[in-house]
Amino acid sequence: MPAVLLKNISKTYDKGQVKAVNNVSFDVEQGELFGLIGPDGAGKTSIFRILTTVLLADSGEAKVGELDVVKDYRAIRNKVGYMPGRFSLYQDLTVAENLQFFATIFKTSIEANYALIKDIYEQIKPFNNRPAGKLSGGMKQKLALCCALIHKPEVLFLDEPTTGVDAVSRKEFWEMLRRLKQQGITIMVSTPYMDEASLCDRIALIQSGHIMSVDRPQTIIDRFPAPLYAAKSKDIYRLLKNFRSDTAVDSCYAFGEYLHMTLKDAHHTEAFIIERAAQYNAEDFEVKRITPAIEDCFIYLMRETDVAKPNLNVQAP
Repeated sequence: MPAVLLKNISKTYDKGQVKAVNNVSFDVEQGELFGLIGPDGAGKTSIFRILTTVLLADSGEAKVGELDVVKDYRAIRNKVGYMPGRFSLYQDLTVAENLQFFATIFKTSIEANYALIKDIYEQIKPFNNRPAGKLSGGMKQKLALCCALIHKPEVLFLDEPTTGVDAVSRKEFWEMLRRLKQQGITIMVSTPYMDEASLCDRIALIQSGHIMSVDRPQTIIDRFPAPLYAAKSKDIYRLLKNFRSDTAVDSCYAFGEYLHMTLKDAHHTEAFIIERAAQYNAEDFEVKRITPAIEDCFIYLMRETDVAKPNLNVQAP
């Protein structure tokens, strides 16, 4: 039985004018580290709120284990841990007081499940008497995770836990999640950072409330349908406009200092691209074939499923 199941879930806001979640279906297996990957406004938080019984869906069915999120909401709240995107602990309470408060709410104690939070708690223990509001972003993150784990949940929901924290804290956080997974906890995490997709067992790519693909990250990458090239020149913006207007180019978008592009004829190679660039008088032109990343797959799927125009500002590492 899946740890989490969604069937045809939809949710609208503003009297039906905004469709945040559109007929979403997927499942999360027991003990899996599952990622919901998409940019801001894609519908990730609405899905998390539905699964944690904070929000009612307009239609569809959602379960956590055998429990229905509507009929069994009280039981679900005792079986899941939820870490929302915004820091939601009591900022005027100390680290120790926040932990004690959540332990009391769930009718347990810090000592009862100390083995589960030990590795995380030891990092914030020196700040036990500091108000939560005065912790750094990384320490707030660790405290929130401890509070979400204090009752040893069966499923842990983490909504954009690494947004706004530094790169070192992001890496540490994912290492903590791997250790938690080894203890048998099912983890569902959402993130706008495409590079974090590879850290999950499986992922669902979501945009504009639509699920575009659900699979292992490498499987999604392997399905990329055409050779992908990275090109750059002295005037990259001019090159972008030229390639986008070129009838031989299928797709072209900015990616850091390079343009990532595919051709309509898969038999064409770098030599063909060099010839086209020469026609545009591109200075200091370079091109190379590259392996697609999840960002490339995401943009390709948006074009194919027509859920939205390509978002050239998708967050990259």
